Amino acid sequence: MNATELIAERARQLRTAGQSGNETVPSPCISVCRMDAATGWCEGCLRTLDEIAGWGMQDDSVRRAVWQRIEQRALAQLGAGTPAA
Repeated sequence: MNATELIAERARQLRTAGQSGNETVPSPCISVCRMDAATGWCEGCLRTLDEIAGWGMQDDSVRRAVWQRIEQRALAQLGAGTPAA
């Protein structure tokens, strides 16, 4: 499984698990920290620099929204046959 497939699966699991209000939304970081100049996304977690920088200050609802965008980005990359990190 490549990095894009892994992050897409993690996003799907988070979405379908229906996180309770007591659980912290996990960081999507997989320690592959390289920014793609073409997309502006980290090659590992598919977040933008703003999403990465703001993660620690965001509440769980915002974090879930970031995860939704990550899932959309991953699926778009997988559908386009874009090589993943």
